[in-house]
Amino acid sequence: MLKTTPLNAVHLAAGARMVDFGGWDMPVHYGSQIEEHHAVRQNCGLFDVSHMLIVDIEGSGSRSFLRHVLANDVEKLKIPGKALYTCMLDGNGGVIDDLIVYFFREDFFRLVVNAGTAEKDIRWLTQLADRGQFAVHVTPQRDRALLAIQGPNAREIFWKAFPEAKANTENLMPFSAALAAGMMVARTGYTGEDGFEIAFAADRAEDVWKKLVAAGARPAGLGARDTLRLEAGMNLYGQDMDESVSPLDAGLAWTVDLKTDRAFVGRPALEKEGSSNEFLGLVLTDKGGVLRGHQKVLAPEGEGEVTSGTFSPTLSQSIALARLPRGTKPGDTVHVQVRDKALAARVVKPPFVRNGKSLV
Repeated sequence: MLKTTPLNAVHLAAGARMVDFGGWDMPVHYGSQIEEHHAVRQNCGLFDVSHMLIVDIEGSGSRSFLRHVLANDVEKLKIPGKALYTCMLDGNGGVIDDLIVYFFREDFFRLVVNAGTAEKDIRWLTQLADRGQFAVHVTPQRDRALLAIQGPNAREIFWKAFPEAKANTENLMPFSAALAAGMMVARTGYTGEDGFEIAFAADRAEDVWKKLVAAGARPAGLGARDTLRLEAGMNLYGQDMDESVSPLDAGLAWTVDLKTDRAFVGRPALEKEGSSNEFLGLVLTDKGGVLRGHQKVLAPEGEGEVTSGTFSPTLSQSIALARLPRGTKPGDTVHVQVRDKALAARVVKPPFVRNGKSLV
């Protein structure tokens, strides 16, 4: 039996094409994935991301606990509402999950974790908390709905639907959150566009969704979410990294704090192994194929592999993220094995698109 979000009936009524996404019944599109993609880049799209899970970390030892558990350093979070992107690693330096952590008080932090890893994350966090080294409680919040409203007009449309929230969120900086209109409103996203991600009580989901749609937000599904995040150069757990991959080999070294002497889970393994490849972008320059995950990449320095690939609606070209041999650099030409052809691709530094503009 597939799990469902509080908006499942709304999606079905809207004619969404539903798919099994990691055990969840989720909308892949509402008629046109391409139109939904362009709506986010040019105006405003609305995503149901309630399959993701909020996990609250509470107690006097919360900051110390998260400094031990996470690869990025929550010591950077001093202002209430400020957020940080980070990986949570196992003892071998592999990525258990990538997540966002929000700071609200010294005894209260909030994590938003991926749907497919949520139960594993809770077990890991609880196991570490139960060792008794830190005064901390790990509490999954399963009665919450989460929506992402994204695009150049997303914030204005949100305020049109919820004018009472504008005062608390108008000056919200990127990667910060505030409480407004009974919601946690965060200026974060997974599309490369401006907007908010909002969390609130699950029994409000249908009302909040309908108000945002009435104000001008276009419903968008997982298909557009994937092409948007890839254009934005954002990793997808399970494709671009997992427990077998170090963040240093997934283009996420910038999320790992190795500058301080802080001890955290996985650090000894990262320092011992280091990085074994370059994680860069590809733009297909030959015609006749589309870049997809697991395709072999032939470079002058050796072989690599595409981790995520798609056709970019914004660029009208196929793009990909790839693990490439050491020494490969932006501007190089490589060849990707697409079926029985070796097609030329240009190496670039992600992201490919941000704020509606090509960066490659």
